[in-house]
Amino acid sequence: MTLQPQDALIYLMVVAATSDARVSDRELEIISSLVGRLPVFDGFNRDNLGQVAAEAIDLIKDSSNLDKVLGMIFGAIPERLRDTAYALAVEVATVDLRLEQEELRLLEMIRDGLQLDNLVAAAIEASARARLRRAE
Repeated sequence: MTLQPQDALIYLMVVAATSDARVSDRELEIISSLVGRLPVFDGFNRDNLGQVAAEAIDLIKDSSNLDKVLGMIFGAIPERLRDTAYALAVEVATVDLRLEQEELRLLEMIRDGLQLDNLVAAAIEASARARLRRAE
């Protein structure tokens, strides 16, 4: 199966959403919102979002090897979009403002698989925390 870069980014967001074994409505909303407004998804037919997300979920369910799934996703993401991919994964994983151990481990796997510089990854993580922080 060969993925297009936009599909791979959506798959990665779905993987991030499923990392804690449950996908919240808020996570689904953020994925839809990101696909709808970010330039990296220009030209993507939003009517296909449900289908692409369902394919990602099926792939995750059918695979006993998360490393293989991630490898397929990473292989479809061009180097120039690796920081974008990580930012999208972080955005989805942190939407509920708490990260479980499984989510932290998955983000580490994604960061390593995308071969991101530690400073770049830290900046992306800090930016997500700052954007999602509540006033209370």
